[in-house]
Amino acid sequence: MGIEQALENVLTNPTYLAAWGVVVAASLAVLVWDLWANNSELKGLMKFVWGFTVLYSGPLGLVGYWFSGRTQIDHDSFWRKGFRSVSHCYSGCGTGEVLGVSMAVGLFAFKTTGTVILTFALAYLFGYALTVGPLLQEGVGLREALWDAFYSETASITVMEIVAISTDIWLAGEAALGDVLFWTSLVFSLTMGLLAAYPVNLLLIRFGVKEGMMNPAEMGTEMGA
Repeated sequence: MGIEQALENVLTNPTYLAAWGVVVAASLAVLVWDLWANNSELKGLMKFVWGFTVLYSGPLGLVGYWFSGRTQIDHDSFWRKGFRSVSHCYSGCGTGEVLGVSMAVGLFAFKTTGTVILTFALAYLFGYALTVGPLLQEGVGLREALWDAFYSETASITVMEIVAISTDIWLAGEAALGDVLFWTSLVFSLTMGLLAAYPVNLLLIRFGVKEGMMNPAEMGTEMGA
């Protein structure tokens, strides 16, 4: 049995799907409880980021939040900045990818090429918007905000989507909107994109292209001051 067939068997196995659903629900419950009880001072954008990261990647997203996204972390690090940065990208790109694939297959009945083009376009749109929006709120001009988003996010979005979309096509290229494999492959591919883009974000931070998202522990200090 090849790798593709083995993955398809897992991704369509009712027992696996039920177990994964329980794990994701439990992960979301823990996240929501901790954000409400212990980290309410986090900015709304980062709550959105962590919510979608956990929704798409379950316990992996929750571990990332616990490792890098809470105000209780004892010290910040290069690795923590990298995970906050890739999660920020992931929440926007993932939303664009889900909408793109769903619309391309379910609404427009696109073939592979059309699906790829639409999905990439929406992933870039949502990925850039998640950077441009907060910059505009801070008073940055539109042209500068757009350039900052393009300069800092393009490499991460590109790698994330190449890996995610190619994985999805590889596993479920012939699946219809009503097929279980369509949705489970989409979720699996999103996580593959997250993992692929993490080292890219580390490099972007290392070379000063990105600063990395703000240390959440500093948010807690500011609120308590």
